[in-house]
Amino acid sequence: MAKGLLLVAFDIANAHEDEFHDWYDLEHVPERARLPGFGLCERWINASNPKQAVASYDLDSLSVLQTPAYKAIAGENLSVWSKRIGKMAQRLMRFDGEQILPGDADSPKGAGGLLVNAMNVLPEHEAEFNEWYDHEHIPALAAVPGVLSARRFRDMTGTHRYLALYHLQSADIPNGEAWKKAANSPWTDKLRPHFRNHLRLLTRRYVRGG
Repeated sequence: MAKGLLLVAFDIANAHEDEFHDWYDLEHVPERARLPGFGLCERWINASNPKQAVASYDLDSLSVLQTPAYKAIAGENLSVWSKRIGKMAQRLMRFDGEQILPGDADSPKGAGGLLVNAMNVLPEHEAEFNEWYDHEHIPALAAVPGVLSARRFRDMTGTHRYLALYHLQSADIPNGEAWKKAANSPWTDKLRPHFRNHLRLLTRRYVRGG
């Protein structure tokens, strides 16, 4: 069975930053980390904008989000604290996806950076888009020194259908020449005009009090 991913990104410019981090660290992440089917649960901060935060949760499968245990703490059953924070923080994206490449890989532990690339693609170019991602783009970026993991996910119901997730030794990796060379090719240039709703978040590991 394919692995799943829950990933949420927030803009916290209008939130109380200390309270936002306390809520995530002391309640929200621990609630989910205890649930059956949840794996590595991690937090990230945009490398160039500390007011943008990302949380990523490995799932044994996407069906974990349909279990009674998860539903008991989600949706209408969110805590009072969660509902309070939700009114202050602007959600940039929630992605509930199934891993489509390689399908069964977990997140590596100890990554210093995470790159999130989420997008849609025009339907008439979707087949070629997937061919490019699977057979050129992901393999090329996975081979860049400092890339610990490169995976793809698909969400059939959210605002972004496709998400590529790269765990990195550090958030500096995509700024290097090796990454830039791997990320750009004639095939890439051909397909880029057909991307829609592109959201790119280059993040560093969140360290409490750091």
